[in-house]
Amino acid sequence: MTHRIWYKPSKTLLTAITLVFVMVSGVRAELLIRITEGADSAIPVSVVPFAESGQMPAGDTVASIVQANLSMTGEFRTLPPEKMLSLPSRREEVYFRDWRLLGQRYILVGSLTRSGDRVQARYELFDVNREERILGETAAAPASNMRSLAHHISDKVYEAITGVPGVFSTQLAFVTLDTANGKPRYRLQVSDVDGKRARIRLESQEPILSPAWSPDGKKLAYVSFETGKPVIFVHELATGKRTKVADFPGLNSAPAWSDDGRSLLMTLSKDGNAEIYSMNLETRQLTKLTNHWAIDTEANWDARGEGIFFTSDRSGGPQIYYMAKPGAEPRRITFGSRYNARPRAGSKGKFVYYVHQRDRAFHIARTDLETGEETILTRTESDESPSVAPNGRMLIYATDQNGTSVLTVISSDGGAAYSLPGSEGEVRDPVWGPLVR
Repeated sequence: MTHRIWYKPSKTLLTAITLVFVMVSGVRAELLIRITEGADSAIPVSVVPFAESGQMPAGDTVASIVQANLSMTGEFRTLPPEKMLSLPSRREEVYFRDWRLLGQRYILVGSLTRSGDRVQARYELFDVNREERILGETAAAPASNMRSLAHHISDKVYEAITGVPGVFSTQLAFVTLDTANGKPRYRLQVSDVDGKRARIRLESQEPILSPAWSPDGKKLAYVSFETGKPVIFVHELATGKRTKVADFPGLNSAPAWSDDGRSLLMTLSKDGNAEIYSMNLETRQLTKLTNHWAIDTEANWDARGEGIFFTSDRSGGPQIYYMAKPGAEPRRITFGSRYNARPRAGSKGKFVYYVHQRDRAFHIARTDLETGEETILTRTESDESPSVAPNGRMLIYATDQNGTSVLTVISSDGGAAYSLPGSEGEVRDPVWGPLVR
């Protein structure tokens, strides 16, 4: 039997004859960030440059990173420092009337103090209209890790304003593809959510597909063709240890972790047809979840961790189905076009997101699970691999923009976007890491 895998023609994966894979811990290849669209309802907020005491590391300042983080969500409109009437660093220096004249809703002020190899930040967030402090904290980090300090402050500010946890301290995983000496070079990389501090975790001349984060953020599962066929590995990021977990005859693909990290969903064709299984990672015991003549693949748990969404062509073409519990009768979710694939559940359980074909274009769309209403979220036309942020407020996906392969983040309603173009080659298969406190 011939097993079909749904890749868009422009993204057909290349293969190579020889394997070169290297565990790399120190190589960096940052993405570039470009804000492409903001929301009309964005909240005005000023991030005032922090006062500094002692020698600070070269590079982006803490305040500039916080400002960029808030801007990238599309939920905030930040005021450039050159337009500020003053640069306060504590409450006594804040004149709320001036900030109201500038149309600001919130203002963040603070200071940085270096002592030895550590930097302490003191910061306060004020509601300009009420003239009240809504956040005031201190935080510290090594001088070599100022970016993490800035992400932490960004998370606190975001949550203080929205009531929703920020995701700036989480990570992205993705795969890049370029050419070296005439041969393809695939790289599995991990970066901050803004594309900075990208680190190569695996390099190969054979395809690397479908990275998936463990719930604790310490491991990645993925598919590698390094043996000449698709095999699922689990990769411990701290040590670089790799464990082969699925190497059955035929297809081994589409890993997805359970909420407790003890099992993986996967697609296997070891018995002749592509079906969805769950594997207990401790015992390696397999449980078959689907049993149908059609192709069933790309399974992903729902928000409660009880049912699964998956792609199947049992209706004649790729569509999204939902199985409320193992053994239950699957229910078709999508009907709006002849191609809907790669489902990803929203964190609140209200929506499922997926790749949707309309005419010749591929978009990211969502379906309201209560009403069945389908909404196309993206304006780009060659989109794939959606992944939902752990707070449910943003999605990341891969697309082509003017011939350039980029990762793009949009708000979950499609109202704002920013792009992360690869510094070289193509970038694909992004997955948003978990929120780990």
